[in-house]
Order: sequence, then structure tokens, then C-alpha cells
Amino acid sequence: MLWQIFITFFKIGAFTLGGGYAMLPLIKKEVCSKRGWISEDDFVNGIAAAQSAPGPIAVNISIYTGYHVAGFGGMFMAVLGAILPSLITIILIAMLFQQYAEQVYVKRAFSALRPAVVALIATPLIEMAKKSGLKTQNAWFPLLAAILVGYLNITPIYLIVITIVFAIWESYK
Repeated sequence: MLWQIFITFFKIGAFTLGGGYAMLPLIKKEVCSKRGWISEDDFVNGIAAAQSAPGPIAVNISIYTGYHVAGFGGMFMAVLGAILPSLITIILIAMLFQQYAEQVYVKRAFSALRPAVVALIATPLIEMAKKSGLKTQNAWFPLLAAILVGYLNITPIYLIVITIVFAIWESYK
């Protein structure tokens, strides 16, 4: 089982461009749909926990999933599998990039990847919005949070604390 966890996360890490959020749909497909290791509800809860914890979301969701499936060993293998391809790739790119960075084809390749990365990030966000019950009546909250973080540079920590306080306050009404 531990080897399967490692191989699964290694493949995801090796074939995903765009970082942690781009990995989410692939992780979900592998661990929920294909392998049935965790339910979709557990995965959504894992995303919430991964976003709330410090560190990269890909590592955090790997920790959550690996531990959920096989305890500490599963957690270790999932994280190792998720980060090892990136580590190897970054070392290779760093060794070669300075030589080739100014070449036209390299610049074009990186420019061409940008829209794909945006789409890979947008897909899990849209799916999470649907599953979390986001409707027009409550869409103001994530939009406000995005504006506060993106344009006014307010740290997300304040928003998380405010949300927790608001949720507790609402539960006592």
C-alpha cells in the first residue's frame, strides 16, 4: 500500500504543471474516483484543512490523504512522492535555465503554458464552489475575500480568524 501511495503521488507530481492547485483535480481523480481511498467529502474537507495550514497546498493535501489512507507511513510516502519530481525538475532546470532562458522558443513555451495553468487552477476552484453550496446569495463572501487579499494585500490569516469567529457566533444564534 505504501508503495502505491508513493507511485500515485509521484505520477501526479511528475505530470502536473502549475503548482499545488493544479494538482488538486488529479489527486481527487486518483484518490477518490480511481482508487477509492477516500470519499469526495473527505477530500473536500482535506482541501479545507490543507488551505488553512501553513505551507504548499500540494504538500498539505498529500499529508492529509497519505495519513488518512495509511497513517504516518502513508503520509511520508505521499509527501515524498508529491515533492520528489518537482525537486528533481527544479535542480535540472536550474542547471540548464541560465544557458537557454533568452532563446525565443523557451520564452514562447513558457508563455504558452500560462493559460493552461490558469485553467488548471480555475477548475478545482469552480468544483469546490459548487460542492460547498456557493450560490448568488453567498457569493459575496469569497469575492470580498479575493478582493481583500488580492488588491488590498490583507493577509488571509485575518480572514480565516474572522471567518472562524463569525461561524462560532452564527452557531450560537
